[in-house]
Amino acid sequence: MEYPGYDLCMTQPRPRDRRASLRFDKVFRVMVATEGYGELQAVARNISAGGMMIETALPFPLGTEMTVAFEMPDSHAAITARAEVKNHYAFNYCESGEPRSARGIGVRFLEFVEDGDRVLRSSLTRARTLH
Repeated sequence: MEYPGYDLCMTQPRPRDRRASLRFDKVFRVMVATEGYGELQAVARNISAGGMMIETALPFPLGTEMTVAFEMPDSHAAITARAEVKNHYAFNYCESGEPRSARGIGVRFLEFVEDGDRVLRSSLTRARTLH
């Protein structure tokens, strides 16, 4: 159907989210270690059973493998996983009325040490109160 003067590009549906698992938005500290770049402390912004978004000033190259160690928010369950950088992110926001920016990486979990995957899934599926 034609709509004169109407830009059809703006009516296209958004691409479907390809994530297979639910993401939990929570800010928490992570330790990232890579063979070529050493070890650094960073901040995770969200997590799922398949990966996490990590805010870091150093956007490791795509494909970089790393070890990520963290404690699950709302518990003291320590998890260590081997992960791979899949995406780079840049985001702008406002804090106290001032514009700010940050960069980060999206990592996909490749494997967990010990029973880290069970601990992570258990923590992510617990009932949570959303406000």
